[in-house]
Amino acid sequence: MTETKPQQDLPVFGRPWIFIRGVPSMEFLPPEGPMEIAFAGRSNVGKSSLINALVGHHGLARTSNTPGRTQELNYFVPAGYTGEGKDLPPMALVDMPGYGYAKAPKENVDAWTKLVFDYLRGRSTLKRVYVLIDSRHGVKPNDEEALALLDKAAVSYQIVLTKTDKIKDPAVPRVIAETQEKIKKRPAAFPVVLSTSSEKGTGLDDLRSAIYTAIGR
Repeated sequence: MTETKPQQDLPVFGRPWIFIRGVPSMEFLPPEGPMEIAFAGRSNVGKSSLINALVGHHGLARTSNTPGRTQELNYFVPAGYTGEGKDLPPMALVDMPGYGYAKAPKENVDAWTKLVFDYLRGRSTLKRVYVLIDSRHGVKPNDEEALALLDKAAVSYQIVLTKTDKIKDPAVPRVIAETQEKIKKRPAAFPVVLSTSSEKGTGLDDLRSAIYTAIGR
């Protein structure tokens, strides 16, 4: 896998990151402090791989070929902060449970869904959700359901196409245009669609810059 080096003007991505907590239910959420950026998407869309590539640490978020493995809200922060007083990390990245995995037991799906959207509605430090869409498949009905819930919760979100190395280069602008058309009337959607490949490292600097803009840096 290609090692991606962060831009020099985005220093938070150039330092080590650590996993701090898995959150199976709302009472286990860490205290509100640093601004949070969350990643959502269908099971097996590549969330963990994208987080790993984003921070240049390919063993940080657990990756699996088994859909539905991420069942908690997984929190990651830059290393070196005590978390006390003013010594808070500049941001936290949150890997949310994947949705749309039909083979998971219904009670598990219901519990994950409740956790995710309770978090979306009740977290004042959440600045943006990046919704990952597999560029090979486009926006599916369960993606539409997730976007509708984000709109209802009035949470700002932006679409990130993943796995663009798996499609031909000329197809990427077409998929971007089709995706932008599908979200143009959604009230909470950021109008710019990003495209990425965790494998090749393409589009990651654009995503890092978008995150910095979202948190006001």
